[in-house]
Amino acid sequence: MADSPATPSASKVTHMIHPSDPQFTRPLAVRGGQGAPVTCAACGCRLGQTGEAWFHFNPIGGRDARGCRVACADAAHDLTGRPVSVAV
Repeated sequence: MADSPATPSASKVTHMIHPSDPQFTRPLAVRGGQGAPVTCAACGCRLGQTGEAWFHFNPIGGRDARGCRVACADAAHDLTGRPVSVAV
């Protein structure tokens, strides 16, 4: 029998690790030294980024994604999760 291994040796394997694209990185709030999603300071809902502002995920008629009626559901928020404008 031949002494050739069935798999290539580890020294000949090229690893395909690509660096993260900085275009796809999202700003995160920092809490206790750890990155975390941006959440609303008033009600705790997770916010999604739209341009420079952050909004509640899928707001429907003044309600958040859970269906709760919150005053800031349609308002733009800053990176800290505070509403910067309240919709009327």
